[in-house]
Amino acid sequence: MTAIPEGENIQKAIKWISVNFEENQSQSVQPLIDKAVFKFDLSPKDTEFLISFFRNHKKS
Repeated sequence: MTAIPEGENIQKAIKWISVNFEENQSQSVQPLIDKAVFKFDLSPKDTEFLISFFRNHKKS
């Protein structure tokens, strides 16, 4: 399991993406990640974490 960074915005972004994806699982996660980056003002490091987190989450 991947350790989630401590930043509040990254945690909110993960929850926001998860909720939106659960509501419509036929959609791609990447557009949600793109929206979350702006919505939660995430750093490039946080963005990379999100991409990796959801890529790994999707495989499991």
